[in-house]
Amino acid sequence: MQSSASPTLNLGFPRIEPPWLMGLPTPIYQETHRKWQAAIRAFIEKHLLAHAEEWERAETVPAHVFDEFAAAGMLIPALPAPLPVAWLKRLGFHELLGGLPVEDFDYLHAVIYADEMARSGLAGPPGSLTTGMAFGVPPIIKFGSKELQERFLPELLRGQKRSCIAITEPDAGSDVANITTTAVKSKDGKHYIINGTKKWITNGIWTDYASMAVRTGPEGSGPAGLSLMVVPLKDYPGVSMRRLKVAGQISAGTTYIELDDVRVPVENLIGTEGMGMRYIMTNFNHERLSIAVGATRTSRVALAAAFEHVLKREAFGKPLMDQPVVRHRLAKAGALLESQWAWVEQFAYQMTRMPKEDADRELGGLTAMLKAQAGIVLKECADTAVLLFGGNGYTRSGQGALAEMIYREVPGARIPGGSEDVMMDLGVRQLVKIYKAKTQALDSAASSKL
Repeated sequence: MQSSASPTLNLGFPRIEPPWLMGLPTPIYQETHRKWQAAIRAFIEKHLLAHAEEWERAETVPAHVFDEFAAAGMLIPALPAPLPVAWLKRLGFHELLGGLPVEDFDYLHAVIYADEMARSGLAGPPGSLTTGMAFGVPPIIKFGSKELQERFLPELLRGQKRSCIAITEPDAGSDVANITTTAVKSKDGKHYIINGTKKWITNGIWTDYASMAVRTGPEGSGPAGLSLMVVPLKDYPGVSMRRLKVAGQISAGTTYIELDDVRVPVENLIGTEGMGMRYIMTNFNHERLSIAVGATRTSRVALAAAFEHVLKREAFGKPLMDQPVVRHRLAKAGALLESQWAWVEQFAYQMTRMPKEDADRELGGLTAMLKAQAGIVLKECADTAVLLFGGNGYTRSGQGALAEMIYREVPGARIPGGSEDVMMDLGVRQLVKIYKAKTQALDSAASSKL
């Protein structure tokens, strides 16, 4: 029997799997991670990947797929690690698929899950299933009152109701502090009256509840005036929604939401008024890491498809792979891809070894850069695939159709979750902030000894 230390070499096309799944040694993954990957791959292939392209072309994933994932507990791994163990056990979730105890789930398990879910190369189908659980539910878990959690978490964690995160507005994307959707208390103090719009909200169209960013402070209060609250959406008075047709990940249900005097109980406030910006930024770390993992796998799918094509396609009397310029393109994209994946793995490993408070502080800026770099790498790999497929890569059917679909996915990695340029700037500013804080702490310590 093959040991976990030296798995059988995978003879698939080059770049088709990350190195640890191609049989190369790794110090990062343990037996628990290998068992988890093997267990979830079979389920995801059957219930998602086999139909992902079909559903993306149809622009909607059938509702029964969400129910199948919920029934198997396969939405829960979209949550950030560590999982809310007490809540999950109370609801009957003691183990995840393959027998993984919920208390043993770490960020490497989470990365494996996100990587496996993205193996179609398309962000829409997995995004239609997991976005709400990944980004809408965590603020309730982390910051919600006990009463708020009791009202919403049982149905959301079981997948009986759906959630989303609603932050972006027509005039407030990466500039979260510019949010203008208002939440003003009613005269009797029992409700918030919400007015405004939200745009590019993934999953919104079929969502029951949104964890929504609103302005509870006066105009001009900036980030200090922001709050988060649970806002009912589907069939709720004053809420109207329509789907937006975006270039890629169409089946994820990008939505435009209008809120006209929407009455929400004050008990739906998440945490404390005015703390919304802090809650949002904490939530962004998981979102950006998830996007980075998915975009990196999509890069891998594009490059593997290109390898397969040039090994069998002939031009000028010989295989494309015999052309030096083709090999150069594959080498350049491949080097970027494997460097990016190594960074993802390193990042996840660090998160399994650091206290959460330290990780939030030390890795927040790096998460932003990791996400931004993932989009840059995806663009290079998608360009490579389309160019090497030639006319077929520019056609929405036939042998290059997947490369064409992935090419349309690129902006969906570079813009949502914080646009690329803003993320790069944020990363550097955070590094400088940490440096100054540590320098000040050293100076203070030295002064106290004098």
